Amino acid sequence: MTTSDPQRRVKVKDAGDVIAGIALLVFSLVLVFYLVPNYINEPPILENPMMSPRWLPEIVGWLIVLFSVLLIFQGLLVERSTEEGERTLEKGSSRRFIMMAVALAIYVVLFESMGAVFCGILATLVLFVAHPVRTWWVYSMAFLFPIVVAFLFVEVMNVPLPIMPFWL
Repeated sequence: MTTSDPQRRVKVKDAGDVIAGIALLVFSLVLVFYLVPNYINEPPILENPMMSPRWLPEIVGWLIVLFSVLLIFQGLLVERSTEEGERTLEKGSSRRFIMMAVALAIYVVLFESMGAVFCGILATLVLFVAHPVRTWWVYSMAFLFPIVVAFLFVEVMNVPLPIMPFWL
């Protein structure tokens, strides 16, 4: 004979992961079921479903759903160790946080007027300075990465981006 115990509960092993997972799950469900269908218009005639403006946001939304569920399971199943490990968080300096906020502000404020490539290069350089990158050749990626990303968006995905500053 089996008995069910009404006091049986699932013990949360890492509350931070569960809370973060639930918050991401709510955000992703709002993205997938409300924002994408209601605010991203799809042209009536599409040659290929992957050419739809909804395609990439839907993929990203469903990936966030998947990873948020995995994060919730991790919080329920994996116990956080108190010793030094890969899951411990180290708080960065306030200078680093301010420089990251400046990089975001550069990208948001100057994107339309200065272009995607210039803002991407400038913001990436600020991020590299914020997180002390000591290898000189890595700074070349600050120039290469925004150019490649802008090329992919404009030429491959047909997303119109302001490439160069307005005076050129």
